[in-house]
Amino acid sequence: MAEEQVIRDEIESQPGVWVATWRELLQSRERLSALLFSQCWDGVLFVGCGSTYYLSLAAASLHQQLTGQKTQASPSSEVALFPAGVYPDVRQMVLMVAVSRSGETTETLQAAEEHHRRGMPVLAITCDGDSRLAGLAEASFACEEAREESVPQTRSFTSMYLAAHYLSGVVADDDTYLEALEALPEHGRDVLRRSADLALNLAGQNWQRAIFLGSGPYYGLACEAMLKLKEMALAWSEAYHFPEFRHGPISLVDEQTLVVGMLSDTAAEAEQAVLEEVTRLGGQTLAIGERVAPDTAGQALSLESGLPELARGPLLLLPLQLLAYHRALEQGLDPQRPRHLRQVVVAV
Repeated sequence: MAEEQVIRDEIESQPGVWVATWRELLQSRERLSALLFSQCWDGVLFVGCGSTYYLSLAAASLHQQLTGQKTQASPSSEVALFPAGVYPDVRQMVLMVAVSRSGETTETLQAAEEHHRRGMPVLAITCDGDSRLAGLAEASFACEEAREESVPQTRSFTSMYLAAHYLSGVVADDDTYLEALEALPEHGRDVLRRSADLALNLAGQNWQRAIFLGSGPYYGLACEAMLKLKEMALAWSEAYHFPEFRHGPISLVDEQTLVVGMLSDTAAEAEQAVLEEVTRLGGQTLAIGERVAPDTAGQALSLESGLPELARGPLLLLPLQLLAYHRALEQGLDPQRPRHLRQVVVAV
């Protein structure tokens, strides 16, 4: 099998992997709940590196909105190297959720150790239950079915993100939300099918830079989409909150600029206005949302999932993973093994 086919199979396998991950989550509920409800936490801290930092950004916004708990996200390295900027009040008890595909990422292990030095527990989300991070943590969940051969994270990201959704739903005691999450695989298959041609065609169009926009719970996902395009296609890409894009970066827009917007329900009108402005300035646009207006300028993909706004996150990434994959092939690159990168980053 050609190497580029491996990562495509990993992308397309995600709905099935989510089914397996969900099954394991249900079986782990009692064990994970023992830590989640062991006390009334003053806050929750999600940490990770690279893709899993962006996952942490998305998960922190989701968790705070769903549960009401004070929640923040930080790169693992900030916890390890600049802890005073992350822990402003030594009297608070904070639960750390440490996310690492391999469970061996140096900075995330260091962050977990720093958290322990402060007398506070760690919950790990990983794809390797035998990893050092899983062993360090007071509780862990491993998305074993989501392991990958490829360097860029695709199914590992969305599966670990699904695990974060589950934890938040459990803490919120929101059975309706958990039922919505259970429907993600069915909608994932549909989105993959309907976005295949769009991603292929868009990858071949004449643009030289890509900018991904997302606000609220979708900002971290916009960052992850940006990273996928950088890793797989070595393409110039950035990510911003929708309104922030107007404060300087919009000056980059020209006919060779692609702007991808992840539309929310909460701020759809304001977000759509940004994309319309990009179109007026000559840029190309792709809008992805639950139901994108039929008169939207540029290209559009409606998810049509019927799921709550917070639950749709994994679906938003599927077409953008495909876009990065096809853009890499268009440029004659190997999307599975980007230059200078390894699956596990270990500091020496």
